Amino acid sequence: MSALADLINLDLSDSTDQIIAEYIWIGGSGLDMRSKARTLSGPVKDPSELPKWNYDGSSTGQAPGDDSEVILYPQAIFKDPFRRGNNILVMCDAYTPAGEPIPTNKRHAAAKIFSDPNVVAEVTWYGIEQEYTLLQKDIKWPVGWPVGGFPGPQGPYYCGVGADKAFGRDIVDSHYKACLYAGINVSGTNGEVMPGQWEFQVGPTVGIAAADQVWVARYILERITELAGVVLSLDPKPIPGDWNGAGAHTNYRSQEAMERGQDVENWWCDEPEVAGAIEAWEAVSAEQTKGQDHDREEGTVASRRELVRVVGIADSGEHHDPELHKFDTFQGMGVMEENFHEKSCSHHGKTAKTA
Repeated sequence: MSALADLINLDLSDSTDQIIAEYIWIGGSGLDMRSKARTLSGPVKDPSELPKWNYDGSSTGQAPGDDSEVILYPQAIFKDPFRRGNNILVMCDAYTPAGEPIPTNKRHAAAKIFSDPNVVAEVTWYGIEQEYTLLQKDIKWPVGWPVGGFPGPQGPYYCGVGADKAFGRDIVDSHYKACLYAGINVSGTNGEVMPGQWEFQVGPTVGIAAADQVWVARYILERITELAGVVLSLDPKPIPGDWNGAGAHTNYRSQEAMERGQDVENWWCDEPEVAGAIEAWEAVSAEQTKGQDHDREEGTVASRRELVRVVGIADSGEHHDPELHKFDTFQGMGVMEENFHEKSCSHHGKTAKTA
């Protein structure tokens, strides 16, 4: 195995100027990550220097068998934490040979929104909190849980420390460092309420880069769990019963809200600015959550809308008006937050519609 490890960690820079570019895209489910690698003649600094590429869309659920070619357009570059050196990860979106975005390409429409002069002037800041669960590979049961059984009730695991409370920290820390190496603005990570469940946060990041970074962070996490022999689950309710689910919170702050934020503690629901912001935010939520099963018996806060009053206090309880989404404060600056059912979450679509 040491010889294999030596080859995996082989530094190519001493023998060639060529690099390896791993092209990454979102598969047909809208959640699965796909990738393949190609050799380039030398280091690349900008996506515009990269060639387009293609793949068989009929094998990813993104094209029919009789017209299966799909074209990858490179959009963002990150350092490759696995191959290191000058090797890169390339976030791509997907198009037909005629240049039309395929139906699962949410980035194309998002790029149009984020390039609109009004949106550019708004300076759209995002912070995205991605929750996930680590599962034992062969039995699809959370890591740290007894096979066929359950751990003690929730309470000690959130941000917990110790071998009986934190399960999978080696994966979490590896992911944290790999993302920072790649150039992803990961701002933190923590253990979640259910044992075996974790969260990482990306941001604050402006515009479309926020969604690009979350997707690549998810790709890196998939690769690390692959190496560790653990399964990554983004299921919003992986375990039935009285166990917390997993979601994806999106925090949004405009430049205007930041500049006016010193008075945000005094903005109540009857203020026109806040009422208008909440109404617009509700429209985004309604569209993003269309078709979700909110009456699911095993539902949890993370698979329902998490809404609170307009004050500077975060509250994940369920006693507030379910039509008002959280208008929070963060260091005296107006921040809006929404938590989406992960199975319907499109980071590009969600951030763009918020903008």
